[in-house]
Parts: sequence; structure tokens; C-alpha cells
Amino acid sequence: MCGICGELRLDGGAASPVALAKMMDSLAPRGPDGAGAVVHGSMALGHRRLKIIDLSERARQPMEDAELGLTIAFNGCIYNYPELRAELEDKGYRFFSTGDTEVILKAWHAWGEDCVTRFHGMFAFVLRERETGRVVMARDRFGIKPLYLAETPERIRFASTLPALLAAGEVDTSIDREALHHYMTFHAVVPPPRTILNGVRKLPPATIRVIEPDGSQRDRVYWDPPFARAPGMVLSPDEWRDRTLEALRLAVKRRMVADVPVGVLLSGGVDSSLIVGLLAEAGQKGLMTFSVGFEEANGEKGDEFVYSDLIAAEFGTDHHKIFVPSSELMDALPGTFAAMSEPMVSYDNVGFYLLSKEVSKHIKVVQSGQGADEIFGGYHWYPPLMNANDVVGDYAKVFFDRSHDVLKTQLSPDWIAPTDASRELVARHLTRAGADTPVDAALRLDSTVMLVDDPVKRVDNMTMAWGLEARVPFLDHELVELAALIPPEEKLKQGGKGVLKEVARQVVPHEVIDRKKGYFPVPQLKYVDGPYLDMVRDALSSRAARERGLFRQDYLDTLYAAPADHITPLRGSELWQVGLLELWLQTHGV
Repeated sequence: MCGICGELRLDGGAASPVALAKMMDSLAPRGPDGAGAVVHGSMALGHRRLKIIDLSERARQPMEDAELGLTIAFNGCIYNYPELRAELEDKGYRFFSTGDTEVILKAWHAWGEDCVTRFHGMFAFVLRERETGRVVMARDRFGIKPLYLAETPERIRFASTLPALLAAGEVDTSIDREALHHYMTFHAVVPPPRTILNGVRKLPPATIRVIEPDGSQRDRVYWDPPFARAPGMVLSPDEWRDRTLEALRLAVKRRMVADVPVGVLLSGGVDSSLIVGLLAEAGQKGLMTFSVGFEEANGEKGDEFVYSDLIAAEFGTDHHKIFVPSSELMDALPGTFAAMSEPMVSYDNVGFYLLSKEVSKHIKVVQSGQGADEIFGGYHWYPPLMNANDVVGDYAKVFFDRSHDVLKTQLSPDWIAPTDASRELVARHLTRAGADTPVDAALRLDSTVMLVDDPVKRVDNMTMAWGLEARVPFLDHELVELAALIPPEEKLKQGGKGVLKEVARQVVPHEVIDRKKGYFPVPQLKYVDGPYLDMVRDALSSRAARERGLFRQDYLDTLYAAPADHITPLRGSELWQVGLLELWLQTHGV
């Protein structure tokens, strides 16, 4: 787990060591255990290392295999690397390290582009072939590991974070109007290839990109599971439960592969509790678990310690509770904004940021429950789609923060996208072939698009800000392929995640299952008053914000007057949404 960066010149010039050094400095928090750089003419690769597997210097990066003529910078973890290594050794390959990075090099040489279909894990890598000059970029199926790109006719720069590209300079930092539409409408989700900045793009998940020496590029999407039932595939609820339990057991076990201890972020919800229970079932001893809580506000409770305590006691974990007073929350916000590769509106960000800060003092790797709601149908907007005749309109009604017409009354005229870009994007995904029902289509959209650029990105950014690796077993691709086959009515039982709750009943106490759905509550940010209101108003009233002119002043004045009255359908503060965007832009010098 690390940070990667580099530059590829397309004009025959030499790659810039200075730009590389600036990107590597920006990525230092992601890899505090080491740094390396390789510059060969038109190509430069940089790496910041977090030592998780093969702690020796033999596994340092960028890694060069002189015999095969391959060089790689890799961020992530290939969980099945021991099995792949054995298979490659049977083919005659010799290894000089004991980690997963070298396995990718040999796998590329042995299987070419098909190697990525064999990987169980999370990864973003850039690889160069010495003999052909060809450069290959790849990203895992769910985009758990990020890869940002800044391209000009002369060169391509790439990095694990957007701020690293800004640090290197020469980036077009003008606002992308279509991305702004997504941010304001699609609940701050800006799908690839866009980011909020015109000059920065991102490689889509489940994609391998091959760049030829002449600069020509081609992409291949290597994973696109059907959300549909095979003819004659009829299983009982107990059979779906048992299959899911076995697949989840394997997913959790895979993510214990490490040469350092692995802990769990324990919210006290079904998902993280299930991970703890399965690890205990597998005989894991001395498991560290971590929970975070905040002060209440407006009568809304700010922690779920009662449930995380219950699970910690049930399974005898080494449990750590972190309580964050309001004063510390305010102090942590600048660092949280700095850790965001893109503006992310969820209140969870600061929770993950502070939790990761504490966890990183004890451990380097954790498992986390992200993804279960998108994979197993846990959100409240799925049941209304069961009998939808207009899946696009019905999805927009329950998920979008505002309509295109309303957005026109909030953004300044110059910043309105010419069409309803977010609805058009969602329509393309919801209406394409391969989903049997409206709920299947929504689950596919959420698990392959929304999940990538909201919960998954949040976990990567906030944990890696403290050199902490987070692994997400619910995004094991074999588990997800199984879940995609389960009929929606089975998933939506028991108020959502019915199949998963039945799995949980085999493992954890019923008290954490039969309760109201929880989340990382940070009530102070939801209601934006006191010092939080002052901070947001100061940012939106600043000279930089006025010159940008993204929002209509009458809209902002309405929000300032009564922040708690303007809450989006997904229970987010409109004022926090617009303020967060401006705070992010100012934090990153845009």
C-alpha cells in the first residue's frame, strides 16, 4: 500500500525529476516507510512505500526486472499472490522477492492483459516495457486504489492523488461544469473520467489502458458482472444465505494476508460486526478493533458505542474507543480537506480521518465494512424501485440532491451545464443491458459508479492520509458476482440486506442486527451552526469565492439564514455541500 506517481513524455523530451520529486513529497503520508524513483529518458516513476508484505528492501519500488525488461510502480495488495507465484514458478519464473509486486511483473510477462483478471485484490499500477516502450496502466474492479491523470499533448502525469498532480504544477485548474453538475446533483459523486477540474482525469475502475510509444491509447474494461439470473437458477433463501456466508468467509480470510497485524474498523453495525465475528470464528487472536464517536447536536446522538462495545465483548477483541469533542472536530477539518483528492461532502470523512489517525498509532492494516449496502441492498431508496415503471425518474427522485431546474436557481448562470448531465449519465447506466429489474439496475449503478467515487474513495483518502491500509472484504469480486445473482426481493427483506442479515445471525448477536440502520454520525456538520457556520460563510464570502462566482448570492443568503432548513433528500446539509466545495478548492490552492 503506497503512493505512486510518474511522468511519460510523448514528445521525445526527458521526464522531469523535479516534477516527480514534488509529486513524491505530496504522497509522503501514503508511504512513510520508504521512497524510490526511476527515471529512464522519457519515463519517470516514483513510489512512496508503506511496508505490509515483504518488509525487506528486495520489495522496494519502483521495481525493475532487468531479465524481463519490465519496471512497475504499484499501489495496493494482491491477496492471492502466493497462489499466483506458485503457478508462475511452475512455468519457470524465478523470484528475487517474496511480495506481491514482483508477482504482477511476472504475471504481465506470462499472461499479458489477461493477468488482471487473475488478481484478487485492490490495485493501481503503471508498468513500462523496456523493449517496446509501451506503458500500461490498470485499476482494480472497484477503483479501491485511485489513479489520477493530467494529460497534455506533450506528456502524461499520473499519481495516486489529485493534489500530487497539483504539486507538480502546469495543471488546468478551471472548473469542469459537467463535474460541478454531478457534484451538486448526484450527491457529490463525480464519475470517471471526470474530476471537478478540467485538467485532471482519472482512470476508470476495472480498466486496463495501453499507451503506445506514439501516444496512441486504448482501454479495455475487463470486468462487468451481470445483475441477472441465469435460466433455471432458483435457490432457496437458505441456499443463498449459505453461499453468501462461504463467499464472505473467504473474502475476509483473503484480506488477512500480510506480514504485519490486521485490525478492524468496528462501527457496531452489521457489516463490520460480521467481519469481526468471522475473524474470531477463524481463530484470530488478539484482534484490535477501533470505534469513533462525536458529541451530539440538536438532540441527535453522535456515537454507536453501545453496539461496538457489545461486539468487542462478545469476541474478546482488543478494543479502542475514540471520542471526539467538538473542539477537536473543528481542528481536524483543515487536515480532512487536505486529505481529499476530490471534494467529498459526506460527514463521514472527518470521522474516518480522526479514526485513522488514532488507528495508525497501533496498526498498519484494517478491514472495513464499506460496500455492503451497495452490494446487498441496504439503502432506503431500493424498495421504492421494486415496481418502478420509470427507473431513471424514480432513482433521481430518491437519490439526487436537487433537480436540474432547481440547480439553475442556485448556480450562477455561467456555471450551469447546458443539459441535465447527471440525469443523462444515470440514464445511460440504468438502461443498459445486463440488469433484470429496476432494483438490479440501481444496485449495479451504485456498486460500480456511486460506490467508487463516494464511500470507497473516502476510505482510501482518509486512511492513507495516516499511512493506514484499509481492506474491504464486501468488495471481493467473487462475493459481488454472487450477490449480483441474488434476486432483489431476497436482498430487500428485513428492511434491506436481508440475505446478509441472515448470514449475520449465524455469527453475531441479534442486537446489532435487529436495530435501526446506523452510520458514522457527525451531527455538528449536519446542522452547520456556531463556528461551523462562521467557517463556511467566511469561505463562501472570500475574495477567491466571489471571483469564482459559482453560486447565486440569493441562494447563499437563504442558506445562511436557516442552514438546518435546507437538507437534501439523503439527509445532507445544502450549506455544507456548497461550503465544502469552496473550502476544498481553497485548501488546494485552486
